[in-house]
Amino acid sequence: MKKILILLLLCISSRIFSQIKADDVKTFTLKNGMKFLVLEDNSIPNANMFLFYKVGSRNEHPGITGLSHFFEHMMFNGAKKYGPKMFDNTMEFNGGANNAYTTENVTVYTDFFPASATDVIFDLEADRISSLSIDPKMVESERGVVLSERSTGLENSPWNHLMQSVQASAFQEHPYHWPVIGYETDIKNWTKDDLEYYFKTYYAPNNCIVVMVGNIKLEDIKKQAEKFLEPIPAQPSARPVHIVEPPQSGERRILVQKDVSTPYVAIAYHVPETRNKDYYALKILNSLLSSGNSSRLYSALVDKKQLATEISTDYSESFDPTLFWLFATTSPDVAEKDVENALYEEIEKIKKDGITEKELQKIKNQKLIEFYNQIETINGKANNIGTYEVFFGDYKKMFDAPDEFNKVTAADVKRVANEYFKKSNRTVGVLKSNVED
Repeated sequence: MKKILILLLLCISSRIFSQIKADDVKTFTLKNGMKFLVLEDNSIPNANMFLFYKVGSRNEHPGITGLSHFFEHMMFNGAKKYGPKMFDNTMEFNGGANNAYTTENVTVYTDFFPASATDVIFDLEADRISSLSIDPKMVESERGVVLSERSTGLENSPWNHLMQSVQASAFQEHPYHWPVIGYETDIKNWTKDDLEYYFKTYYAPNNCIVVMVGNIKLEDIKKQAEKFLEPIPAQPSARPVHIVEPPQSGERRILVQKDVSTPYVAIAYHVPETRNKDYYALKILNSLLSSGNSSRLYSALVDKKQLATEISTDYSESFDPTLFWLFATTSPDVAEKDVENALYEEIEKIKKDGITEKELQKIKNQKLIEFYNQIETINGKANNIGTYEVFFGDYKKMFDAPDEFNKVTAADVKRVANEYFKKSNRTVGVLKSNVED
């Protein structure tokens, strides 16, 4: 019955996907270097605009850490035409909504709106890109907000506390070393010159890729882009991030003390960036380990041995070599070392014996369904198109993803496990109460 359901879902999803072709996405680039990817989709009377700025915490340096995340706040706090709070108010008045997020690699702004309000959205974005207000009073207000967000996040989330410590140890030279939110002392000491330089450099139109999907017409979007955004001047390209993290030559361990009911364990292995040939095999390994109750780690540590109450893993998109994470929250009265050893035991089984074809096919089916579900909505389409354009270098590779997952073999999964999941290549972090001296 499950096989029939999976096949049915795949057939339905495949039909949805087959309705979208790479050639349906139209592109143009303004004279100032801002690139647009446009997909006409009349399924609903709405549209969206996703702006991918190629700037994240990896573009910072000691002294200005946290600036990428700070501008995510500042971009909603007023510009020349639309003053404080007017961005949100104007968008909401026109039936729209917005959001934003910052990572180590990118800062992304998302606008959702009735297609009839497209002119207004272009006007709003043009105003804050060309004339963002860096008013000292607003800067100080948002500086306080970010400082509070940082302290609250560390205080309320054991995982934030532990992950920042592990990441800082795993990366000793590369800018992935510091947290996206930045260091407290840097946040307190950004200058107006720092802010103005950073904004001018990284919020330049030639550092932005815009994706629009919905009940829109390419020619209309092109005219609006030329009217509102093309007059904004391009800027010299930012200096590329040149630092390469040296190979790790031995296991690193971090012990963090915090008042928690049971210990937390995080293990991070160095792995390649998104454009690497091993990306899809690592994504399948990620799902194999922790996707669902029948996954390797959940089944072994939670269901059978009851060593952990929560298990998860993560391997996310990145421009530079990154980390593959394993997370576990230990069960009451269980020693964190037992959980850590159990994680290694499951990893070693994959390294030694590999995985079965049945497991592999199950994960491939999951990845396909997950992928197709993501592109059923206009927002899912825009986010995926932008993600592939930015991280893979070409949005067309999105349409190759199902085949790329299907090409992965059991031998590939075993190979990447052996290549990257080595003791000398890992950083281990434990967070617990009552750490003995």
